[in-house]
This record gives sequence, structure tokens and C-alpha cells, in this order.
Amino acid sequence: MDNQNSTTRLPRRKVLQWFATVAAVDLTTIPGFAQAPHEATGYGTDPDLTITYSPGDVWDLTLSDAERKAATALADVILPADDLGPAASEVHLIDFIDEWVSAPYPRQKGDRNVVIPGLKWIDEESKTRFQKDFADLTEAQQEAICDDLCAEKPKTPELAKNARFFDRFSSICQGAYYSTPEGWAAIGYVGNTPSGVFNGPPQEVLDQLGLEQTVKD
Repeated sequence: MDNQNSTTRLPRRKVLQWFATVAAVDLTTIPGFAQAPHEATGYGTDPDLTITYSPGDVWDLTLSDAERKAATALADVILPADDLGPAASEVHLIDFIDEWVSAPYPRQKGDRNVVIPGLKWIDEESKTRFQKDFADLTEAQQEAICDDLCAEKPKTPELAKNARFFDRFSSICQGAYYSTPEGWAAIGYVGNTPSGVFNGPPQEVLDQLGLEQTVKD
């Protein structure tokens, strides 16, 4: 996970455009976690996506270095590099997560109350089991903790509570990752790719619907 300590950030305009795409998805807030400190307040104004923002221009980014490190490592466990695409850290997923949990809107504030305590817990759990922060564990050690969080019947109430964090964090990561060009390629999504020709619907679709081709060359 060589990218998790990188100080390079994506241009904020790109992250905000990414943010707007994912915000359109219904990501249900999970209740039941204590209020986290240092949350943003107020709605502010909509960002102007025709200009370039620096981090903190629209709202303060509030993840600490330790939280960013843990979140980056966990995102890479959830979305590792494989033959379909790059790891979460390679597409700077942490920049999106920081924007998301720092935003002053109800959905994002609710997610902050889940994510921040969860990141703190996963580092504490890692130190209890392996005497290191989560980001510094081996891949096998990280997967052992995540496997316990994913278990159908968590072994302890603490694992059961934080399984909800893992589920929520995974949903945020997947929503963000699959809103990137790299994520689209991983699932074979073409999107609004321009085409110089249109040959009509595929013949197998027409056959299934009992229709005839009417588009002519």
C-alpha cells in the first residue's frame, strides 16, 4: 500500500464533481453512533465547478492524518488492485472520503458519526491483536480483522457494532470507486461514449422482442 502516505491530492474541482455524482445515490445513514468532534456546520453555497478550488475552500477537510491512513488502508482491503482495475488508493479514494465525511449536509454528517468512530476502533483493535495500527499490518492480518467484521454472526457485541461501520464504509468506497473512469472500466460500463454510427438494437434483442430491424445503413 505504497500510496497510503502520499501527500498528493486530486484537484478539488474533480473531487467535488465526483462527490456530486455519488451524492445522487441513496446512501442510507446508519444511526446509533455518538456525535464526532470537529464536524462542519452550515450549508454554505453550491461550489462553482468552472473554477479550481484548493482543499478547504468550500468546507474544511477534517480527517486527521491517522484517520486518512487507516481509511486508505481499509479502502485498499475492500477494493484491492486486480486484473480489472487499480486499488482504491491509486484513484485517490481517500480524497473523496475526506470530502464526504467533512461535508455539512445531513447524510454526510450522519456518515461521519459512523466512519470516524469506526476508524478509531479499527486502529485500536489492530493494536490489541497485533500491536500495530491497521495500516501497518500485513495483508493477512488486515483481512483477519475484516473477515471478523463480515462474519454472518459476529463473535462479540463490539464486532457486531463495528460490522455496521464496515458495511457503511464499504458502501461509500464502492459508490465512489465505481463513479470513476477506472471503476467504469472494471464493470464494463461504457457510459455516454460518442459513436459515429448507430446500427440499431442488437439482433438478439429484436428476436427476443419479436421485432424487425428498421434502421437502414
